[in-house]
Amino acid sequence: MIDLGDTPAAWRARFRDGEVRQTSALCDGYGQANLAVIPEAWADDFECFLRANPAACPLLARGRAGEWGLPALGDFDLRRDLPLYRLFRHGKAAAHTADVSGYWTPDLVAFAIGCSLSFEADLVAAGVTLRCHGAGRSCSAFDTTIPNRAAGGFGGNLVVSMRAIPADQVGLATSVTRQHPRSHGAPVHIGDPKAIGVDLAKPVDGIGLTDIGPGEVPVFWACGVTMERAIASARVPFAITHAPGHMLITDTRVKGQP
Repeated sequence: MIDLGDTPAAWRARFRDGEVRQTSALCDGYGQANLAVIPEAWADDFECFLRANPAACPLLARGRAGEWGLPALGDFDLRRDLPLYRLFRHGKAAAHTADVSGYWTPDLVAFAIGCSLSFEADLVAAGVTLRCHGAGRSCSAFDTTIPNRAAGGFGGNLVVSMRAIPADQVGLATSVTRQHPRSHGAPVHIGDPKAIGVDLAKPVDGIGLTDIGPGEVPVFWACGVTMERAIASARVPFAITHAPGHMLITDTRVKGQP
């Protein structure tokens, strides 16, 4: 194999060869994306849902039925180039797999949705202390009691990601992430988790840092896992998503801070 270094193409090749790992802190400066793949019959309503909930589901690209590429975001094979996928049947999570080639059918439509892992390097570069950004570490995600704007059969509640931010850096973190609307933008809530129905003891899939240290404040951003709750609410007969934390690494550059 040609040595591509620490590039998006190199990481995708490693995933294609069977390596499974979370993508937090990989390829700083390149955008990461949530993936949703659903039958064409549901695709227009799903896109309406995404556009109705842009903070949680900023739409980066939509593919054509049966195609497993998204040329606007890079040269990759969506069936094999993510580290881990989740399969849904009738709206319920059914299995995880590292390769969905055998499940891809001509009626499936792929959607890429912005991911907050894309802005973490900018937070660190701006001087925000971010304990969840590093090899083997990641932010956590939580279900809330905030309803999404429904479209067609798609609805459910908002999912948020949480990062513990030093209190004197919350304003800076807000300012930096506001400049990343394609990666969820500014926080949707700061402070008391219970105010939005979050239980810090119950992160989605048990993934990520959940502790709040002395002098830190829990800060919450809208999260792309929201689309899973929408798929569940619609009871889509079959769907494929990334496994939480195991994102699509694209070839698109993230705009850094001045």
